[in-house]
Amino acid sequence: MKSTGELDPGVLSTFRRFIGLQLAITALGIAHWLVVPFPLQAPVTTLVVFSILEPVLLLLYLSLPGLQGAFKSWYLPLGIAGAMVGPILDPYLNFYATGSVAGPILIPFINLHGTGSDAPEVFAQIVLWRQIVLLLIPLVIVSWQYSIHKVVLFCGVTAVMNLTLLSQTVTFQEMISSSLLGIIAAQLVIYLLIGHMLVDMMKTQRAQRQHLTEANTRLAQYTATLEQLTVSRERNRLARELHDILAHTLSGVAVELEGVRSMLHLDLERASTLLNHSLQDIRAGLTETRRALKDLRAKPLEDLGLALAVQALAESYANQYDFYIDLSIEHDFNDTPVDVQQCVYRITQEALANVADHAQAQNVQVVLNRERDGLRLILCDDGCGFEPAIPGEERHYGLLGMRERAEMIGGNLSIESQVGQGTQVTFLYGGRR
Repeated sequence: MKSTGELDPGVLSTFRRFIGLQLAITALGIAHWLVVPFPLQAPVTTLVVFSILEPVLLLLYLSLPGLQGAFKSWYLPLGIAGAMVGPILDPYLNFYATGSVAGPILIPFINLHGTGSDAPEVFAQIVLWRQIVLLLIPLVIVSWQYSIHKVVLFCGVTAVMNLTLLSQTVTFQEMISSSLLGIIAAQLVIYLLIGHMLVDMMKTQRAQRQHLTEANTRLAQYTATLEQLTVSRERNRLARELHDILAHTLSGVAVELEGVRSMLHLDLERASTLLNHSLQDIRAGLTETRRALKDLRAKPLEDLGLALAVQALAESYANQYDFYIDLSIEHDFNDTPVDVQQCVYRITQEALANVADHAQAQNVQVVLNRERDGLRLILCDDGCGFEPAIPGEERHYGLLGMRERAEMIGGNLSIESQVGQGTQVTFLYGGRR
């Protein structure tokens, strides 16, 4: 009986507990026998020692860690054999030595010595019914660790051993007349039903464990992929920030410096004006670059929470670019997922950056509130607006960035704008959309 793989988790510990329970029951039987001694005509001491020594040795066998490495795949089958042979042989040893079924494990104690010619048949019936309980221990372990074929083998070996030992006690005719064969058949049916049920349960458990392992593997792969995607998108966001800040600033300064060089010999006053304007653009670009770098390092959401972080961000843009800001912000977003809060903050940041860079707005409204089990963010300005249907606008880094962030967390972003009538950015997460 070789294992088809490694031992299932918990099978050895359960086996030890079962044998420990059997040892406790045996000890109680011995204690009862000592308190209420029963006269026997045999070396009872030898039988008592055998009755308690068998579970003790088996418990030691299952508890010593070095034995499992020594016996390898035979370790558990040998333990099962020990748990099976003891309960089968012990009653027969008692009977052959004493002519009685009395023993420290059998309760109540029944002395069959001198009861008549039917004593062996009664003894055999008691032994077989007793085995149905005691042999459940190895049966459970076999069903737990092995297939249904091993359960059938266990039942067959048990039946053969019983028939062999009974043949030394009663005749075949006595087996039939005393229903011993029927008891053996009932024992087989009970064991097969219990074994089949346990094997099916363990198959289901192994399949569930395998599916869980595969799911954990897929989850780990998904987490790694998501982390890489997050890093990639954050790099793209930084690229958009640098493009909007450095590229626009440097390209504008380059054009103005070309004009300065052309005007140096023609119009010094005009050249000085262009130079001053270039310096202002450079300083503004440096300020925006420092702001972008600060955003990479700062943690406004952790420090302030979503509501205060959005409020501080909006007020900072309003003060820097001189437009009026109308805020309508609720302050209870503590249970909102962190990734959703980060997305709302970044969309607000990119929308306000677009207002500052392109809208030429005088008034901006920011609304952030709950909507059922989600939230809603609205940023509305009265700026110059644009035409969303123009294909080129779809390639604008700021708009693409907002859409990517919204899609990444399962939110819904809409942008409504008309030339000369301002722009409204609406972000919805959860709730009614």
